[in-house]
Amino acid sequence: MKTGFLRTARRLAASAAWLFLAGTSVSAQTVRPVIDELVGTTVKGRIEYVNDGLTPLNVVLEPKSFTVSETGEVSYRPLDATVHLKLSASSFRIQPQQTYYVFYEASAPQVPNWFVIYASFTGFAFRTAQGMNVRLQLPHTVYMLPKQSVEKSELHIVRAELDATQNKVIVEVENTGNNFGRVLQTQLVYSKKKFDAQGFPIFPHSKRILEVPLEQKAEGENVPVEVSVNLEKFKLEEKLVRHNSDTVAASADSAQTPAAAGTRGGGNTP
Repeated sequence: MKTGFLRTARRLAASAAWLFLAGTSVSAQTVRPVIDELVGTTVKGRIEYVNDGLTPLNVVLEPKSFTVSETGEVSYRPLDATVHLKLSASSFRIQPQQTYYVFYEASAPQVPNWFVIYASFTGFAFRTAQGMNVRLQLPHTVYMLPKQSVEKSELHIVRAELDATQNKVIVEVENTGNNFGRVLQTQLVYSKKKFDAQGFPIFPHSKRILEVPLEQKAEGENVPVEVSVNLEKFKLEEKLVRHNSDTVAASADSAQTPAAAGTRGGGNTP
């Protein structure tokens, strides 16, 4: 395990930790760490569940496998049968101002592999004024990895565009290798400044598309000219290609002449 890499990855992931909650305000509940990246087909870890509130909380753990789309949407499913997970506890109660520790051991026939352990918090602190119970869900994500990580030759920036109309930058990164990688930071380079955007995991044989909204209108000195994708051991750099989405749309419309439209309507339908 690479301590510096994990520390940075956990810090970035913690800032993007998500929760599902409605209808009430809650005391701070914490899961530490948010991410474990462990080497081997059999791994062991420890999760800390912290109740900073003033009332007891009930917690139920539910492991799930997941898939991440090219645009970053996460789809969950029951834990894959190839992943064997042992938890020291699957449900427990945390007293106020206390921490509860859960130990786990996971194994899989091959790596990389990944799954999430969801903690569902319920208790008096999560009741609405109408007496309804709601849940706070916090994830702990486990990546089981081989010793080797993704190589620079396996990662490619296949798209780096400045969309002037939408005032955003679109970056598409492709991983052609068999190993998992983590982009710690995406950086937009201007003539006199830099702008730091989020990182993201990049899975084997997959692409990831990231859209970065610009804080200021892309004009004058506020036009980014290059994008840098930074990993632990290397970075990729690519000049930005500028286009206007309105112009592109207009060009596409003008290409549909009456003759062309008629031709498209004919012929055999596949």
